[in-house]
Amino acid sequence: MDENRDDRTRAVERLQELRGSIDNIDASLVHLLAERFKLTERVGELKAEHGLPPADESREARQVARLRELAEESHLDPEFAEKFLAFIVAEVIRRHERIAEARES
Repeated sequence: MDENRDDRTRAVERLQELRGSIDNIDASLVHLLAERFKLTERVGELKAEHGLPPADESREARQVARLRELAEESHLDPEFAEKFLAFIVAEVIRRHERIAEARES
């Protein structure tokens, strides 16, 4: 009986350690996304200033291919990586459109 309790205690402790690591990674992801969006805001301002379109389909295609390759190398599902990038790019384009509209008015 004590052995089962010890195993369970160790499992709970390990679970807490793993969750702590996950929490740290989540915080890093949020900070990295914030930095990425700061840069894409500058890109949006530059595009608006020079009349360039908010979206760049050839760049997006290259990024998808690059991310899929990185995902495969990292043993991450490339489909997931592509969906994740698509979500981010959609938000970037929305922000670029908003910047361009603000500059026009």
